[in-house]
Amino acid sequence: MKKVKVTCDSTCDLTPELYAQHDVEVIPLGVSMGDDFRYDSVDVTAPELFEYVKNSGVLPKTSAISVGEYTERFGRIVETGCQVVHINISSELSSCHQNAKIAAEMVGNVYVVDSRNLSTGSGHLVLLAGEMAEAGMSAADIAAALDERKTRLDVSFVLQTLEYLHKGGRCSGVAALGANLMKLRPEIEVSDGKMQVGKKYRGTMEKSILDYVRGRLEGRNDICLDRIFVTHSGVPDEILANVVDLVKQLHPFKEVLISTAGCTISSHCGPACLGVLFFREN
Repeated sequence: MKKVKVTCDSTCDLTPELYAQHDVEVIPLGVSMGDDFRYDSVDVTAPELFEYVKNSGVLPKTSAISVGEYTERFGRIVETGCQVVHINISSELSSCHQNAKIAAEMVGNVYVVDSRNLSTGSGHLVLLAGEMAEAGMSAADIAAALDERKTRLDVSFVLQTLEYLHKGGRCSGVAALGANLMKLRPEIEVSDGKMQVGKKYRGTMEKSILDYVRGRLEGRNDICLDRIFVTHSGVPDEILANVVDLVKQLHPFKEVLISTAGCTISSHCGPACLGVLFFREN
């Protein structure tokens, strides 16, 4: 059986250590700040992106990975005798998946998985794929297993500002202004590959974040306790520590992993966004 190599796009928001642990190759999306083109999490970081928006008032443009880029990456790996399992951000949110599928058909021995998700929701699938590859599963079996598991992902996050969604055309100016005046912190949920508004929280950054975590986790008996991600875009360390403590108080997760959002995700959610991302039990 051929060795399996796992690849993903940079929106999966895992840490460099987790990618290295499972020998995952990350293919970055593009980020354009005016005439300055860079690669997500390679030569531009989310804090640099936030500084650009603060100074310019303009939201950077993110660009999908091209068919040519995918073809080059997949082809190089397949030439070494490996099969590829590739995990993409939801096809509802980007053309990355469509481009990867075209490249996979051209190269062969590449199995492309539409995560129907974003950030470490997709990242959960990347870790599973890495573990399955290490256990000796075939690429086809890994892709089939991921297609089943992705239906059980529970992915959401709470925003501290609607400015970035407004600048990106995903939220009206009236809604953004009203939320700011009323100090509303909206929860965004991922459902069927798309983002939708969930509950709305009030108060300070810390209060809204902790209320959101309780709202997602408290009193539930359908949560898979193997692993949970706390993913954020620049939440202060003290608040982040309080979130981790609360998560551990509410459920005995085997792993509580912390990661930061890359530029692609941060360009939509803005600074100080935080989410808890996990699997539901079958």
